[in-house]
Amino acid sequence: MKSLFAILFFSTLCNFMQAQSSDSIIASPKIQVVSYSNKELGNKQVEEDVYTIVEESPEFPGGQDSLMSYLSNNIKYPYLAMKTEIQGTVYVTFVIETDGAVSHVKVLRGIGGGCDEESVRVVKNMPNWIPGKQRGKAVRVQFNLPIRFVLVDDTPAEKDEKTDR
Repeated sequence: MKSLFAILFFSTLCNFMQAQSSDSIIASPKIQVVSYSNKELGNKQVEEDVYTIVEESPEFPGGQDSLMSYLSNNIKYPYLAMKTEIQGTVYVTFVIETDGAVSHVKVLRGIGGGCDEESVRVVKNMPNWIPGKQRGKAVRVQFNLPIRFVLVDDTPAEKDEKTDR
């Protein structure tokens, strides 16, 4: 048992020392890359990199204001969520392909009541984006989008009796 502890301790110490020595070397900024397999190519399975940070981020056609307009015009508040007064933010992640198409849509954190499914539906139906670029070349980029569901009270506010006088 003591020898197992000593080996684990020694290997941890070696990893720590190696990390310390590599921190002192100045390195260029790193780009985080995630891999997804692209199965849409039939029998030929190609694995491409998906970037999370790029030099030029992907952009919704028309910019941020157009994205907000698209979401507000296309999201239908689910009946169950309205009935049970579910509100909150659904976090959706997806990949913008090199041609701007949206793929690999998933809910990272949902709120239920049909809001998660509605978010996925709207994101899947988005028009093609302007793709992100790395070193001047269009690349696949992972994008995270928070979608807020808020119930608004449409009843007119009651007048305060003191202001009527």
